[in-house]
Amino acid sequence: MLIVLASSNEVVAKKNSSTPKLKRSDFPKDFIFGSATSAYQVEGAAHEDGRGPSIWDTFSEKYPERIQGGSNGSIADDSYRLYKDDVALLHNIGFNAYRFSISWSRILPRGTLKGGINQAGINYYNNLINELLSKGIKPFVTIYHWDTPQSLDDAYGGFLGREIVNDFRDYADLCFQNFGDRVKHWMTLNEPLTVVQQGYLAGVMAPGRCSKFTNPDCTAGDGATEPYIVGHNFLLAHGEAVKVYREKYKASQKGQVGIALNADWNLPYNEESAEDRLAAARVMAFTFDYFMEPLVTGKYPMDMVNNVKGDRLPKFTSEQSKMLKGSYDFIGINYYSSSYAKNVPCSTENVTMSSDPCASTTGEREGVPIGPKAASDWLLIYPKGIRDLVLYAKYKFKDPVMYITENGRDEASRYGEILLNDGERIDFYARHLEMVRDAISVGANVKGFFAWSLLDNFEWANGYTVRFGLVYVDYKDGCKRYPKKSALWFRKLLHQNKSN
Repeated sequence: MLIVLASSNEVVAKKNSSTPKLKRSDFPKDFIFGSATSAYQVEGAAHEDGRGPSIWDTFSEKYPERIQGGSNGSIADDSYRLYKDDVALLHNIGFNAYRFSISWSRILPRGTLKGGINQAGINYYNNLINELLSKGIKPFVTIYHWDTPQSLDDAYGGFLGREIVNDFRDYADLCFQNFGDRVKHWMTLNEPLTVVQQGYLAGVMAPGRCSKFTNPDCTAGDGATEPYIVGHNFLLAHGEAVKVYREKYKASQKGQVGIALNADWNLPYNEESAEDRLAAARVMAFTFDYFMEPLVTGKYPMDMVNNVKGDRLPKFTSEQSKMLKGSYDFIGINYYSSSYAKNVPCSTENVTMSSDPCASTTGEREGVPIGPKAASDWLLIYPKGIRDLVLYAKYKFKDPVMYITENGRDEASRYGEILLNDGERIDFYARHLEMVRDAISVGANVKGFFAWSLLDNFEWANGYTVRFGLVYVDYKDGCKRYPKKSALWFRKLLHQNKSN
């Protein structure tokens, strides 16, 4: 195995002396710097110690052709065994928080309390939390990061079934009960929008459902109705979990519960065109506002109500509306990329959730991309978008407390080379953090930043073909970890004040 410290990209980064210079003191004293992962992407031990299968085990193991390289997360980064190494890495870099997720089927193998609790799973997360606290690292815990227990998908279609709402509430309750004495920051869901769009509209992620005309690989699904049913059940599940926390645990545990939402920032394709400006607003309504608006007002955005024809958008009862309104202590924002939105005529045939906004999105305007492309085609680098999205959330939604819960870029995996000199990632973080700092300076209530990801990992449908980590993982050699230059850059940034 060849360890390559310099890559041709690095030369570009070196010349790029315009990388912003940041100091720890540019951010508030109590600002949290952390890194993030998710259970299915890093843990491995998928079929061990009593863990039940999730829809991602099924999707990746049963349909290897739907994952680049035909891989799966059954070993991933082996964090189930190597969690102490990961905590040591976080500590050495200087991060004071770690955002990780709990595998639902690791603690409830059949998804329900009735199906039995797996004590080995509870023990694992207790050990991880205690290890973090022993190093002064705050656990930020995501309760659901896409890995619905397969048994619930078999029983009633997972998030397509209203039964999921109570099963999720019970699962969240179990988490609060077992870990809430030490965990003070909870996120109910990670990126419900991505699950809705990729799992039930495009069909390229688990459970791989969509309308046949969208993607012939989908064996079942309906892109006109299912995405909205799933989104609705996500919102109700979130609301129930927050309600349980506030009624049973808040007084004694004194923690906070939020949700991690993702969106691109959308600019009008033609700044001068009123139609394109409205199209950009509609795209925001169908992405960020889709989940944010119900949490603030108890209602779906007007653009969704007006555009989703034929009773396809579920309705909240007045009781559900009341439950959702104000059901967050903070909002996590996952930001990666931005796009342009253009007004297009509304479709009358092959209608799906993607045709409902009557807008098309594109990463380029007149052949010029909105920003340089990372390794993934969808990831066009536009740092200003993080500032614009945060300020949009501030002004439109009652100035919420926010954390940037994910932000990062990938590079392609190169066979037989350990690439540690990731100058382009350093440039990416410097530019995005500069924009976060700007947003804070005009009053955005951003309390922390989590780099995605601590480790290279199983990147969903991309498998192991791209790497988002601050730390290189050598899958061919026992998942050995090698900090990249970006990890050292964060270390320098976070240790500055200590050495002065």
